[in-house]
Amino acid sequence: MFDMSKLLGSVKEMQSKLQDAQNSLGGIFAEGEAGGGMVKAVASGKKQIVKLEIDKDLIRPEDAQMLQDLVVAAVNKALDAVEEKSKDHLQKATEGMLPNMPFDIGNLMK
Repeated sequence: MFDMSKLLGSVKEMQSKLQDAQNSLGGIFAEGEAGGGMVKAVASGKKQIVKLEIDKDLIRPEDAQMLQDLVVAAVNKALDAVEEKSKDHLQKATEGMLPNMPFDIGNLMK
């Protein structure tokens, strides 16, 4: 016979684990760089830029456009890298809870 209380308990446990995993994303970081490492950006698992380093040799008025392009490239690389790390983290945190589900668990966190 189908046990609804057991199913509800499992759903609550899954929700709790998902929330814990999502809360811990702030502790995951990834770096992206551009210009041979002259511009570096670090993003958190919450998709926020937490650090930006620019080599002092790039800070010249005549190089403003190049600097802007390098910052955008570094930030995008950092965000792409942390997206992948976050997805892996969430998959590991929810492993075994949702067997044979035909969707990407990472999409639930957006």
